[in-house]
Amino acid sequence: MNHKTAKIVSGIALLATIVPSVLLFTGAMEHGAVKTIALIGTIVWFIATPIWMGRELPVDAAEVEI
Repeated sequence: MNHKTAKIVSGIALLATIVPSVLLFTGAMEHGAVKTIALIGTIVWFIATPIWMGRELPVDAAEVEI
């Protein structure tokens, strides 16, 4: 999965965790469905986000002591 695809999947997964909660608040969705969709969205978000948020370390990073 490339970075652009991972960003899109990550955004959709984030929406899948937020939108059902709003729909529950408005009464448009049942609690069980909200829990299922939010759980799937959370799992997908935790898988997709590190792919595009990873960063390259500078060349001299191995020489830096913290």
